[in-house]
Amino acid sequence: FECAVYLTEKGLAYVDDQSPDEIRRLRGTLTEPGRNSPFRDRPAGENLDLLRRMKDGEFEEGEKALRAKIDMASGNINMRDPVIYRILKTPHHRTGEKWKIYPTYDFAHPLSDVIEGVTHSLCTLEFEDHRPLYDWFIEKLFPLLSGSRPRQIEFSRLDISHTVMSKRLLSELVESKVVGGWDDPRMPTISGIRRRGYPPEAIRDFCDKAGVTKQKSTIELELLEHTVREHLNKTAPRKMAVLDPLKLVITNYPPGAEEMLPAVNNPEDPSAGSRQVPFSATLYIERDDFMENPPKKFYRLSPGTEVRLRYAYFITCEEVVKTGGGKVSEIHCRYDPETRGGNAPDGRRPRGTIHWVSAGHAARAEVRLYDRLFEDKTPSASGGPLKQSINPSSLETLKGVPIEPSLAGAQPGAVFQFERKGYFAVDEDSSGSRPVFNRTATLRDSWKK
Repeated sequence: FECAVYLTEKGLAYVDDQSPDEIRRLRGTLTEPGRNSPFRDRPAGENLDLLRRMKDGEFEEGEKALRAKIDMASGNINMRDPVIYRILKTPHHRTGEKWKIYPTYDFAHPLSDVIEGVTHSLCTLEFEDHRPLYDWFIEKLFPLLSGSRPRQIEFSRLDISHTVMSKRLLSELVESKVVGGWDDPRMPTISGIRRRGYPPEAIRDFCDKAGVTKQKSTIELELLEHTVREHLNKTAPRKMAVLDPLKLVITNYPPGAEEMLPAVNNPEDPSAGSRQVPFSATLYIERDDFMENPPKKFYRLSPGTEVRLRYAYFITCEEVVKTGGGKVSEIHCRYDPETRGGNAPDGRRPRGTIHWVSAGHAARAEVRLYDRLFEDKTPSASGGPLKQSINPSSLETLKGVPIEPSLAGAQPGAVFQFERKGYFAVDEDSSGSRPVFNRTATLRDSWKK
């Protein structure tokens, strides 16, 4: 406000009695110059009196406005006597009812930068045409403010495929309940990506890879996922979980027996050591790791084939049990006790390795499989309702997923690699021994390909 008074005293600002529509009409177009307001040449004393009365709430909203006196014939419309203070009788969250006028963004932006000691004001490209006005305010008010002379630099905003970055569009998603809130793991917000399990180091690496440019472009979501995988591959502990369980019974395993097998925590980090995983005669494996009539090059379990159980033994499928509807309900296998740890004395090597969880020892979890929020690569470019391009498979929730028991007490925020399935973060909705996991990223890296 002191800056506004200073400009008014110097004859560089005036109070305009025109309505907002009249101001807009006289502003001109890109091909026609604007026209001076009939109040442009008011004496400074009269303008100061009106400005103070505006501040005190004497006038109604839209009745008057304070405008900078620059150049109504400027080729840059932003320089055509822009409004710098408007009457707005809305309480402020901090100052309450004290102020009846509020500064425009174009006025507050450069002044707050000077006051706060900003040296470089980094803006997105839409502010490029506002830079001459930014510089004009600093130049005219520098004798009053002193301090640093900030420089405005513009660059293209970070747009990522298959999502929206605009606060207005993100608000629309929240208000229409397309997502669960601002911290929904599908949202490109700090709270959303934190809940999704994205490490801050990966975000910084992604920004380094994307770079800064003046060219408007959209960065592929796959690059973001690539940097997340790259970091988590080095840091995330390995665990086993079976998302779509199929029961497997080892018929020749000693009845009632169980044992603990060592499992590597992270092959990328030898210092991470190993853990003990319980093993028994009844296991769960992934349903798609078994096929009764497999095609060629199917290297997982099928009748008569031998595969390796991760960290455990070689097994061979001998019998398939089905329900009345023909669905496979369980499979019966034999194991080779000489292959403990996944190696055979005779050197044979099965072509497939599958993960598992001991049925009698398994904890249970809820797993939320998150995917990209929009099917369209650039959802905001179509101009249609955002809901039309929502990916209906952006969230799939699995209940009662068997997980190795060491995961039962995992703390919210921890991220693990579920072997052969992807990276998963413990959600804040977890309670007691029933954790909730959000899929951070799959193991498949399409960006590297």
